[in-house]
Amino acid sequence: MKKEEVRKRIEEIGIVAAIREHSKENALFAAEEVSQGGVPIVEISLTTPAATEVISDLAKKYPEMIVGAGSVLNVELAQACLDARARFLTSDARRLPLVEFAVQKEIVVFPGALTPSEVITAWESGADFVKVVPCALIGGEKYIASLHKMFPQIPLIAAGGVLQQTAAEYIAAGASALGIGSELIPAQAVRHREAGRIHELARRFVGFVKNAREGVLPYREGINLKMPD
Repeated sequence: MKKEEVRKRIEEIGIVAAIREHSKENALFAAEEVSQGGVPIVEISLTTPAATEVISDLAKKYPEMIVGAGSVLNVELAQACLDARARFLTSDARRLPLVEFAVQKEIVVFPGALTPSEVITAWESGADFVKVVPCALIGGEKYIASLHKMFPQIPLIAAGGVLQQTAAEYIAAGASALGIGSELIPAQAVRHREAGRIHELARRFVGFVKNAREGVLPYREGINLKMPD
């Protein structure tokens, strides 16, 4: 899959499932089930044991799944991820050498940024998206709206504290996509192998993105947060 196709797919789905697990087996389960639920874009954090093996196994078994690497801090790690067949690279910090490397290799990259200066610097360095993290701690969807107003040309990924109650609002505020971890893939659901719970959450978040793009925003108090039995 070419870079343009990966970028387009991320924009279409609007959700990147951030997977940060304590074992290879848990990471594989989480990725497989969230993809089954409708979110086939998974970011395997390099803090996960045997992360490159997880990336490689998923890429081989599920060619239609877009598997990327998260928490990539340097070019050496980035190369290892590409060798494992990662289709995108991301970091929670503004790592400009990583962006330059990805541009050279023609692979999608979205570095982390927080301030307006960091956002524009990351974009001008060649990033495909800029991940605003942790956005929930500094104004949430209102902060995303402010950044979008300042930089309407920059596709932003809102990450760090996106909830069911706020997902649609981030999209309505101007985010191109959402980076979601434990709210989408709860640790308990992984630990107890609750596939149905993960499927339901994936469907919900896909629905929030779709509705927001169509101009339909839920009232927070009207969201039913009960999980299926």
